[in-house]
Amino acid sequence: MSTGRRDEVEVAVDASFDAVEEEGRRLRFMLKDGSFPVVFHKVPREWSPYLLDIFTTLVEIRWTVMLLVFSLSYIVSWLLFALCYWLIEHVNGDGEHPCVLKVHGFTSAFLFSVESQATIGYGFRGLTANCAAAVVALTVQSVFSCLLDTVVIGIVVAKMASARKRAQTVGFSKFAVVNRRDGVLCLSWRLGDFRGNHILEGVARAQLVRYAKGPRGPVAISYHDVDVQNRDLVLATPATVVHKLEAGSPLYKVGPRQLPEEDFELVVSFTYTGDSTGMLHQTRTSYAPADIRWAQRFREVVRADEKHYKADFALFNQTAWVATPMLSGQQYEKESRRAAISRSYLDKRGRRRHRRADKDVQQTYL
Repeated sequence: MSTGRRDEVEVAVDASFDAVEEEGRRLRFMLKDGSFPVVFHKVPREWSPYLLDIFTTLVEIRWTVMLLVFSLSYIVSWLLFALCYWLIEHVNGDGEHPCVLKVHGFTSAFLFSVESQATIGYGFRGLTANCAAAVVALTVQSVFSCLLDTVVIGIVVAKMASARKRAQTVGFSKFAVVNRRDGVLCLSWRLGDFRGNHILEGVARAQLVRYAKGPRGPVAISYHDVDVQNRDLVLATPATVVHKLEAGSPLYKVGPRQLPEEDFELVVSFTYTGDSTGMLHQTRTSYAPADIRWAQRFREVVRADEKHYKADFALFNQTAWVATPMLSGQQYEKESRRAAISRSYLDKRGRRRHRRADKDVQQTYL
């Protein structure tokens, strides 16, 4: 790219880069980590969805909260059954035929409850067959402890195998770029798997979200599907997802000068199956106008030697300048048509002049 042309590109794109500071103050529809800054207010039966699906609720909460909930559940259950044993022994009295051996107060009843539920059994305290109520209490506690252990183990395993953790090892590039591919302006972003065990198969999708704030505060949100090339991907190496800025694209009329004034977000996702677990995962992020770099391309990250393909992830987010028309897809298509018509007209004139020259030569020799 010549120096004059490059300066023109840099000046035209500066407006887009200057919007980064403004973008920091602008509320995003989706954050870069794929989460949504949405808070629900005045929801009917606000706690019902969380209580009806308690398993999902416990899987989604933080580890510290989950550990606190399970610790309290064990402690509360020990206290409740300890109270039952103490009451049974208190009602039965300290006769010749006690219900629970070596239980003479609430502290000893609590220790017996812990030993029974945790199947410790030190041998000092034990249940006798003198009281049916004590036998029922011990049976209920044994069944309850099995159920509680099953829930705790199941939730811990589900939380450790959560798709969110795998999603953190599959990432999108920080920026999207616009350049020319095969004579067409294209918007593209990069996708890569940072783990050694790669993904079996995956599907890339994109959607343009536009939001406009009304005069009284309400926000109108609209969604537009964005077609991408090579939707099905295998991430053995980083891949580039490409969207053509041609007729039918929601960004067909947006150029580098209009880009900072636009209010939209390009929400992109990658849904895939891991080869280690066979579980379905999804990674997502969004690109605001300030995240789109015009007239740039991603640097190549894959190199080949005699035995391996090497992917240098240090270059994953790096871009380089490339000659690109500073026009929208619509304007570029019109200019391409005019240029094609001009070339066709010049070719026709050239052929006519060539035929006339041939006739003049023939007449001269005749």
